[in-house]
Amino acid sequence: MDIATAPAQQTRNVSSGWLAIAQVSAIAGILIALYAAPVADMAQEWWTEPQASHGLLIPPLALYIAYMRRKLTFAVPARMEMRGLWLTALGCFLFLAGRLAAEFFLTRISLVVVLAGTAQTFWGTRRLRTLALPFVLLATMVPLPVILYNSLAAPLQLLASTIATNLAQQLGISIFREGNIIHLASTSLGVAEACSGLHSLSALVVGSLLLGFLENGGTGGRILLVLLSLPLAVAVNVVRVTGTAILADIQPDYAMGFYHMFSGWLVFIVGFGVLWAMARWMFRSRREESR
Repeated sequence: MDIATAPAQQTRNVSSGWLAIAQVSAIAGILIALYAAPVADMAQEWWTEPQASHGLLIPPLALYIAYMRRKLTFAVPARMEMRGLWLTALGCFLFLAGRLAAEFFLTRISLVVVLAGTAQTFWGTRRLRTLALPFVLLATMVPLPVILYNSLAAPLQLLASTIATNLAQQLGISIFREGNIIHLASTSLGVAEACSGLHSLSALVVGSLLLGFLENGGTGGRILLVLLSLPLAVAVNVVRVTGTAILADIQPDYAMGFYHMFSGWLVFIVGFGVLWAMARWMFRSRREESR
């Protein structure tokens, strides 16, 4: 390099660095101004609502995975793509629609869309693909709309109570069902919304995403694992309700006390263990190829 042009090149590099800092600062400032209140409300819901409590772990987990994959991400050359503005515009539209309609889900999910659109605009589609898992995880931190949650909870309550009643009858227990109420000889059990299985469903879906990443599964295998987590969540919840009904016929006080609280954790651990075993079996060929 010519000595005379070295200071000019150095000046341009410094100017580019300051410009990048100014761009990042401006974007961060706009995002904070728009999403400070919605994110604070969502964090409060994570803290106070059991069905949304898994959201507390998602942001640090997504950031950690993005950090672990940083070499893969930065190995892809950055390239500005204006079509990323379309994704950003979609996020802005969702935000505006959510604010006007007082729909929390649209407002909150728009943050993930805007972040993905910003990454695509400044880094390109190829880099965005390396961050697909962190963005999908961030989407799972947003609680489901109340209308959708209720429409899923009621059928799952009835399904769990129906199957649990049938299984208990097969075991010789005197039991019958009325709606989501299970009547036994000495007591009655109500399969409440909390027992619908949606709590386990959300947690197992997140778990399936993480297992697909840890087992280095292919895209098709990861999608299949997520789909398998849905009936698995229903199955472990049915086991929990059935176990509660059987125990309530023998010792009602014990069934409605310690077991009722402990069984929720127990069936989730069992469900996650089954999911892990399925992931190991599904992706065993990829592990053998990598050796």
